[in-house]
Amino acid sequence: MQIVGETLGRAEIEALLAQGTLSLQECTLDGADLSRLDLRACSFSNCSIAETSFYAATLGQSTWRRCRGRQADFESADLTDAQFHSCDLNNSNWRRARMASSTLKGCKLTGASFEEAAHLGLTFEDCLMNSADLRRMSLRKARLIGLDLADADLGGCDFRDAVFEGGSLRGANLKGARFDNADLREADLGGVRLADARLFQGAWITPRQAAELVSELGLRVG
Repeated sequence: MQIVGETLGRAEIEALLAQGTLSLQECTLDGADLSRLDLRACSFSNCSIAETSFYAATLGQSTWRRCRGRQADFESADLTDAQFHSCDLNNSNWRRARMASSTLKGCKLTGASFEEAAHLGLTFEDCLMNSADLRRMSLRKARLIGLDLADADLGGCDFRDAVFEGGSLRGANLKGARFDNADLREADLGGVRLADARLFQGAWITPRQAAELVSELGLRVG
């Protein structure tokens, strides 16, 4: 069922779901409590979901395009195979969400929290993730395209064998992260502290990046 340009709360969504799978376009759901609803395979296009709660909702195979959702709450939601494209989801909460095989492409995720998210097969591409919380996330062997992780919390993350195609780790918290055999030659490593340099043992970097790391000692490379 296609709905266009409506302002909807929980009661309206529940009534519409009784009639079938929803396709919402240019709808406003700001601040709505949609926790624990079954929204699997629903689509959201150009919708506003600012501060909307999808806590523990079923959102498997849902699609989201150009949605605006600052502080949207996806905590504990089932997002298996969900697709997010060109969405603004700054300061959103994905804590403990089930995100197996989900894709987030071209999204703004500044300040977003992915703490304890189940993320096997999760894909990020061309996302702005400044100051995001990805602690202990495993992206081993992942192909990371255009991820701006400046000032992000990457403590305990597993980037072994990952390939960074562009993107930035500038100023990120890397405590306990692993980069064994990672390819970082296209990543911005500016601001990486000398104490973090050992984390890159076995990783691939360019001579220019090596010079930047050595400069932390106050030395000059001729």
